[in-house]
Amino acid sequence: MPGEAAPDPYQVWLSEVMLQQTTVATVIPRFERFLAKWPTVEALASAKDEDVLSEWAGLGYYARARNLIACAREVALRGGFPDTEDELRKLPGIGAYTAAAIAAIAFGRRALAMDTNVERVIARLHAIDAPIADSKPRLRELLDAITPQAGAGDFAQAMMDLGAAICRPRSPKCPQCPLSADCKAFASGDPERFPAPRRKAVRPTRYGAAHWIERNGHVWLVRRPAKGMLGGMAALPGPEWSDEPLSTPAPLGQVTHVFTHFRLELAILASTEANGDGWWQPIDRLVDAGLPTLYRRAVESVLDTRSALAA
Repeated sequence: MPGEAAPDPYQVWLSEVMLQQTTVATVIPRFERFLAKWPTVEALASAKDEDVLSEWAGLGYYARARNLIACAREVALRGGFPDTEDELRKLPGIGAYTAAAIAAIAFGRRALAMDTNVERVIARLHAIDAPIADSKPRLRELLDAITPQAGAGDFAQAMMDLGAAICRPRSPKCPQCPLSADCKAFASGDPERFPAPRRKAVRPTRYGAAHWIERNGHVWLVRRPAKGMLGGMAALPGPEWSDEPLSTPAPLGQVTHVFTHFRLELAILASTEANGDGWWQPIDRLVDAGLPTLYRRAVESVLDTRSALAA
């Protein structure tokens, strides 16, 4: 709240990383669980990779979790978070927006924290009808012109909240907006027209297989390679995904999962060979394995099919 002491940089950083591409409603309980397990950046830095990755499961965009671990360890070595944008940008996984948000909110620095909500507020305030991706330099100039020297953290949070709660993408609450008198989009009578929608890219389809290897009420799980999609996460074993459809026997289950840049068709196949490094996870405790959404849905597909056949 305005006038209160600046929040802990660790909590600001953690919340901003979690909120990337993830809704507030999803993040709040997960943020609280993280803080309960690792209340300081030093505690997180000393945690095992697999424990952090497991706790992250379901939040998506798993490169964030790997960067979270690397960043925590570097901050712990430094003895704390740096307080300037330039130094914050040098930390793993901290880009321009996150650095600005931490600098402004945690350290009171004048910084331009421009997330998607703030971009929308500025675009509507000035009736910029081009897509956001084509307007970022101009939006940054306009935000710079109204960002105060003092109270930059309060201003940044107020703009984020304004975009999230009032200046919403659909059905903005313009009569409640403190900026409506100066808003060109509101004056136009059609504020939702601003900014213009982004151009949709064609999302290709990829194909994969996952092996269901079961013994005595346990299923064989592996950990995916540290680099690449779902890096370091628990998974059902299987080959690399392909751009070409796979010729497979009748699957036990099948799921479609949409990633940012492609759509994956994953077939779950019965197998018997438990190869490579892995572990036997009790089927009735698969919820504790830290499976990402793709593999959690793959497991559910198999178990749902099994239940249907038994009915």
